[in-house]
Amino acid sequence: MAKIDTVDKKIVDLLIEDGRMPCSEIAQRIGEVSERAVRYRINRMISQGVFDVSAQVNAKSLGFRVVADVFVEVEPQSVLDIAHQLANLEWVSYVACSTGERDISVQLFAHDNDEMYTIVTDVIGKIPGVRRTRTSLVPMIIKDDAKWRIPSNCASLDVPQLLKKSQNKSE
Repeated sequence: MAKIDTVDKKIVDLLIEDGRMPCSEIAQRIGEVSERAVRYRINRMISQGVFDVSAQVNAKSLGFRVVADVFVEVEPQSVLDIAHQLANLEWVSYVACSTGERDISVQLFAHDNDEMYTIVTDVIGKIPGVRRTRTSLVPMIIKDDAKWRIPSNCASLDVPQLLKKSQNKSE
């Protein structure tokens, strides 16, 4: 498990805000670390798998106006095989195996409702082993998983924070 401190968390938060933010600006905005230290910390966190660097596609800008969550019930022995097949579909942005009533959760993008319907019925529904699908249109996404931030309690207290806390207690 990777260990991060509050400075690492601040760096990640700024990169989520703007993934192309220069290390010099990150250092300036944080105020307690050099540009060189920011670069080192970024490389360390990438090598530890804390985050990776990639492009985020804006589906709506490409005309994919319909977002749907599709919950797929499958034959028990086929869950992983079908999940991998779904992950390879170009319309699909997210696939997860789940527990409970639904075996697989999928998010897909389509140009319009007709295309979404065709993907669900003629593509997903016809995969051998698929028993049933349930689809929910997603008219609005408030927070996307690509914008998930590291919770504050995951960052261990660093020396500047410890000093501040001890100073506050003594006042």
